[in-house]
Amino acid sequence: MGITATQNDQSALLASLNGTSGSTAAKSNAAEMEDRFLKLLVTQLRNQDPMNPMENAELTTQLAQMSTVEGINKLNASLETLLAGFQSSQTMQAASLIGRQVLVEGDGIDLNRGLGVAALELAGPADKVTVRILNDYGQEVRSLDLGRQSAGMVQFVWDGKGNTGQAVADGSYWYTVEAERAGTYVDATPLAVTGVRSVLLTNGGVELDTAGLGPRQLSQVRQIF
Repeated sequence: MGITATQNDQSALLASLNGTSGSTAAKSNAAEMEDRFLKLLVTQLRNQDPMNPMENAELTTQLAQMSTVEGINKLNASLETLLAGFQSSQTMQAASLIGRQVLVEGDGIDLNRGLGVAALELAGPADKVTVRILNDYGQEVRSLDLGRQSAGMVQFVWDGKGNTGQAVADGSYWYTVEAERAGTYVDATPLAVTGVRSVLLTNGGVELDTAGLGPRQLSQVRQIF
């Protein structure tokens, strides 16, 4: 009976080491599993059948399983340390942007003293690129023909005038982009110049709280001024 109980305990342990017993593995840490494994192994060696002793290959396999689990736990711990260091570095990098102007993904354009600056990013070359600037009511204020453009970032300046040639009031506006090549639509990402007000720490990582555009990921920043 002692040998049977030991074999059952060993099977349960090996199942947890191989990930087949999720609840046991979740509750046990690496040190507890290692201690349990060694106790079971010693008990098994003491109570093994003299006529059918454990073979070297079987013993080696069990030790290798224990070593594999221990190695995985150490790797996970190392990855968690690296991740924590990366997040800390991201936070410091983001904090240095507070009060700075950045070019990020967004379709806003601010008109200040009769001058508005923004940009767009083309996925491919375009024969024709048109920017339409809109007010808060969705009405078109100005249409800018940027002509033929290569793939990549395209910066443009709005002189603050409407389609009728008269100056419009300073403030916040929005714009859309239409780009095509040989009659086929070309993907275009609008980019806006905005200020960084603060840094947000979220479950998804570090975000920038921008003026007028809301939260933006660091990966969305295209240029820093």
